[in-house]
Amino acid sequence: QLVESGGGLVQPGQSLRLSCAASGFVFSRNVMYWYRQLPGKGRDMVAFISNGGGGYKDYDNSVSGRFTISRDNAKNTVYLQMNNLKSEDTAVYYCHTTVFGTEYWGQGTQVTVSS
Repeated sequence: QLVESGGGLVQPGQSLRLSCAASGFVFSRNVMYWYRQLPGKGRDMVAFISNGGGGYKDYDNSVSGRFTISRDNAKNTVYLQMNNLKSEDTAVYYCHTTVFGTEYWGQGTQVTVSS
């Protein structure tokens, strides 16, 4: 199970931190992803972090330098720190992983960036 939190309404230039609490699998063994779905669009990957210590991370070009993904294996939680938010970041953000070939998604958390 994946449960996201931390979304909300912010103004351009502000920050938010999303959290995704995981349960039901060995969290440290899994690559973890953040996706987002813009209104009327499909889901696009925003960032991912490698399993174990999370030493490898990658980001979509649109968020590189502004967003940071991290994980706390002791808390079974993955985070997405979002800085300098823009109106085009408005979307529903989802946590995602695959366990033994089965895909899991959270329920999503809405992020709205508007003045």
